[in-house]
Amino acid sequence: MTANTTRAQGRIPALNWQDARRCTIQLRYSDLDAMGHINNARYAEYLEVARMDLSAALGIRDVDDLSVLARLELDYVGEVQLGQTLVIESLVERVGRTSWVVVSRFVADGVPCAFARSVQVSVNEAHEPRVLPPEFAQRVAAMLVRP
Repeated sequence: MTANTTRAQGRIPALNWQDARRCTIQLRYSDLDAMGHINNARYAEYLEVARMDLSAALGIRDVDDLSVLARLELDYVGEVQLGQTLVIESLVERVGRTSWVVVSRFVADGVPCAFARSVQVSVNEAHEPRVLPPEFAQRVAAMLVRP
């Protein structure tokens, strides 16, 4: 690991990643860009897969969390190349009245290479914000960010 790699990883928060839900992503040749690494746009797709995996693991069904993605932040700190094992680790940072925040760390062959934060807003059938069910916070408690 080089000094630059170590410095870049410092941009990823030191959280309780050992408690995170882990989702292995299958990389495809079509995910590559002209530079030979995974295209930056694919990261958002991978995050969607990881959020769906997290919801399923927590027993959250669509009727419990009919939500839309309201915000997505991505910090790229290292490249991912075809052939590496990519795992996305996800924790719930916060549960609000109508939204919840997920933080995720991309780890390629054991090396953190990106960090993301996404905000999902629960909506009704008319796509208007709705209050999360009371049991929602209890379901995600095991995956909460802890000090």
